[in-house]
Amino acid sequence: MAAFTKKTWLEKTGQVTTALGAIAGVCLLAMVTIIFVAVIARYVFGHAILGVNEVVQLAAVALVMLSLPYCTQAQEHVRVDIFDRVLGRRGRLFGDLLSRTLSIIALSVLVKRSWGKVLDAIEYGDATNMLSLPLWPFFALIVLGMSLCILVFALQMIALVITRGREAA
Repeated sequence: MAAFTKKTWLEKTGQVTTALGAIAGVCLLAMVTIIFVAVIARYVFGHAILGVNEVVQLAAVALVMLSLPYCTQAQEHVRVDIFDRVLGRRGRLFGDLLSRTLSIIALSVLVKRSWGKVLDAIEYGDATNMLSLPLWPFFALIVLGMSLCILVFALQMIALVITRGREAA
């Protein structure tokens, strides 16, 4: 088994999260386009487009869940570093590991609950009201996005221990 290196595993995960981020970008462009067309159709031509709200809501789910792993990989979440100087190197390492551990725990609970929603939506054929779009793929995107986010956090924790362990030696 190849040794864990920050470069190999995090780069491979980074490629997947970047691809998902690109798909999320396409979802954003689609949402903007749909909203633009719907506004023009309603206010210029006087014809509302049926189900626009449903499509926008579902695209927003895809947008957020597919961009979450990318944001985590790029470490672009909101971060407060007020105590960094006071804590020192070991305190910062502990804080970084603790925050990632708590995030993994919270996301794991959400993944478990969302997976249950996927199974329920498939079993009962849950769909949107106006367009009858199936809901299970969007619950599955929630599971995918949060699961990949958990993986990214776990790999970041391993990388932190390895790189900060080398710095301390």
